[in-house]
Amino acid sequence: MLKKLLSDEDGAQVIEYALIIAAISIALVLALQPLLLGTGIGALVTRVVTCLTGTCS
Repeated sequence: MLKKLLSDEDGAQVIEYALIIAAISIALVLALQPLLLGTGIGALVTRVVTCLTGTCS
């Protein structure tokens, strides 16, 4: 019975997908961190609003 339990690989794919999603999530958090922590996001939003109102240089 123990051999059957150890050779069962049904849940392996779920764990692999979870690890891939976790790695992508961590990468996104690290990549977007400068925008969220500083004035980067505010400056970005201001620039977009300025360009949408037609006064973009």
